[in-house]
This record gives sequence, C-alpha cells and structure tokens, in this order.
Amino acid sequence: MKLQAGLLAFVLAGSLAACGSGGGAGDAGAAAKARGPIKIWYSNNAEEVAWGKQMVAAWNAQHADQKITAQEIPTGKSSEEVIGAAITAGNAPCLIFNTSPASVSQFQKQGGLVPLDASYIEARSGDVAQQYKSPDGKYYQLPWKSNPVMIFYNKKIFAKAGITNPTLKTYDDFLAASRKIVASKAAKFAIYPAPSNEFFQSWFDFYPLHAAETGGKQLVADGKATFASDEGKKVAGFWRTMYQDKLASQEKYTGDAFVDGTAAMAVVGPWAIATYKGKVDWGVVPVPTSSGKPASEIHTFSDAKNVAMYSACKNRGTAADVLKFATSKDQDGKFLAATGQMPLRKDVASTYADYFAKNPDYKLFADQASRTVEVPNVPNSITIWQTFRDAYSKSVIFGQQDVGSSLDSAAQKVDQLVKQS
Repeated sequence: MKLQAGLLAFVLAGSLAACGSGGGAGDAGAAAKARGPIKIWYSNNAEEVAWGKQMVAAWNAQHADQKITAQEIPTGKSSEEVIGAAITAGNAPCLIFNTSPASVSQFQKQGGLVPLDASYIEARSGDVAQQYKSPDGKYYQLPWKSNPVMIFYNKKIFAKAGITNPTLKTYDDFLAASRKIVASKAAKFAIYPAPSNEFFQSWFDFYPLHAAETGGKQLVADGKATFASDEGKKVAGFWRTMYQDKLASQEKYTGDAFVDGTAAMAVVGPWAIATYKGKVDWGVVPVPTSSGKPASEIHTFSDAKNVAMYSACKNRGTAADVLKFATSKDQDGKFLAATGQMPLRKDVASTYADYFAKNPDYKLFADQASRTVEVPNVPNSITIWQTFRDAYSKSVIFGQQDVGSSLDSAAQKVDQLVKQS
C-alpha cells in the first residue's frame, strides 16, 4: 500500500446495490430504530479485509435476522467519487469504514451522512474526538484508526554514509544528515515525498512538520489559515532547502523509493512496518522541529480513516449496533493485531499492553498516537487543501515563486473560502 492509497483506494467498500433505496431512507425516525440486514463497505487492503471478514462472521453468527453483507470498494477514479456517486444515487451502504475525514464535510453537504452517538464516540476516543466534530456540533464520523506518521530511516544507508546514531531532532540535524547521505552517494536522495500536486500529498510532507512545529495546530484554526504563520513558514523553508539542495526529488517516483533504496528516509505510519519487513533494516524517530522539541511534545498528522453511517440506510438501528460492535475493545484489539494500525481510542498503549510487549516495533507509534492532528473539519475542505498544495508546489517544491508571499496569498484565499462556508 502506498501513501497515496491512504485516500484514493483505502476505503472500506461494497457494492452499489446498498442497504437503502432511492434518495434516502425515507422516515429517518423509523429508520433510526429499524433493524434488519445491512451492507457495509471495507478496504481492499489485505490485512483490513481479513479483519473485516472475521468481524462480519462474528456478528452474523449472533444475529441471524440482522446479517451484514460486506465487500470491498467498487473500482473508481477515487473513493471520494465512488462514495459521492453512491450518495447522489441514494444507494450508499449503511456503513463505510475508512471514510476520509477530508471528505466528511462534502458528504454531509450532500445530505449523505447520519449523525452518530456523541457519547459513545467521546467515551471511546477521549479528547481526540473533538477534532472530528462537525461545525454544527454533531459527529458524522466515528474516529476509528490512525497511522501517526513519523520518520523511518534506513540503517544500512545511514551507516554507509558514516551515520551510526542519527540525530534528526532539528531541521539543522536533518539537513546535515541529508547532505552527508547524498554527498557520500549512500542514496540518491535523503527523502522522497511525492512531489505531485494532489491535495492530499501535503499530509506527508508539510503537515506533519507543521503539526510538530505549532504544537498541534490544524491547517485552519478559529476560521483562519495557520500555514502562513512564522511556524508554517519555517516548515516550508525547511522543505524548500531540501528541494533546492537536491536532497529531495522534484520528479515523480513510480515505485517505493524507500524500499528501493533510492531514498534513505520516508514519512510514513505504522501500516508500513509489515511492508518493510525483510526489505529494509529500519529505525524510526519523530518528525523534526526547528528547535528540537522532545519526543513527548511532538505532534504529527494522524492519517486517520473513520467510520460513517450513510443516509440511504434503512436499518439504522442495526447499523448503529454494528458500529459499536466493530469498534469495541475486543474488535479494536483484533484490528490492531491484524494491521498494526492504531485504534483511535483512549490509552491504546495500556489497553493493549500485551500486544505492544510482543510487538515492540509499534510502541513508539502507540505513544505518538496520543498526539495526532487531523485535517480540519470545515466546509470546502478539499478545495482548501488544493489551494494550499498549489502554492506549496509552485514555491516550495519547484521554486517558481517566493515561499513567504506564496503562502500569504494562499492563506488569504483560504480565509475567503472559510468565510464563504
């Protein structure tokens, strides 16, 4: 699974012959209490498919009259388009696991989502749940699982460059190590974030470092863009140096540059551990900050995917029960064991202490999971991200515009988009 797939194809899915009919579920009050068969969509990622199948089997064994039918997402240009089309057609499934938080405002605007049980969400996820609340004060997504991104590094490449105990806490540290790697030809590039212009690519270069530098601020906070702040410009300046000094590439890479050894580092979450097994001798550290904050203070991007209930669902009573069953302590534990991804619930490290004792590679991610930053839950979310990415690409990646003025201009556009919502 590549990072880009986190948004494009990483959505729990199923057939477009869904659990409702027409443009909605009719009487919402009746639907909220109704129980019976439902359909859900789940991911095409092999580990998640395996988890989903056992979850469905466990539910169906106990609920002969309320069976779940599940399948992977239908093929389409992107999961957002597939889901949006299903909402428009009125045949979305009852539940979609791995709903992208960036798309929730769009689906809500379409009238495609059902508000969920706030008390259950807040009890399960704790304070982190607040990031997923919509502007109307309701939850249209259940915070399900995250992949807090950190810096993976290739130990063999670092050793080849003469770096045995890498210090990557500050921008200066990171740049010094990067220059040593490239100068020694231990790897062609120090790191290789995707230089393409899709709106979500900023989640794996700028945004994690922005979260760390600002102490956990989202791209938009209190109705204003935050990326043109002094902290945001420090982050952008760091990445501009990486590109300008050819420590990161401006060209699109078709494989996995980290696995291939083309790059010495990668910005990625714990899902990748299984991918790297037997291929890369890796280490992991938090993302850098300008001042070198201690690891216990570092925030990063969550790379979360969530569960939403869709308004075409007739049997919402069953769907609500399934939602809680699938995100119970027991099922979250099975999901963690199957995928290595972090359930978005309180005290993951202590709740599943046995798992982390047996799988120490995941301990750092469990700690980091308590300090994650989500995309802002605001209308026009995707347009806002694309506006930022356009400015970032031109100025930071390709050096066609001044970084500071480009971010200032983009921030003004974003502020207008927020006002229009």
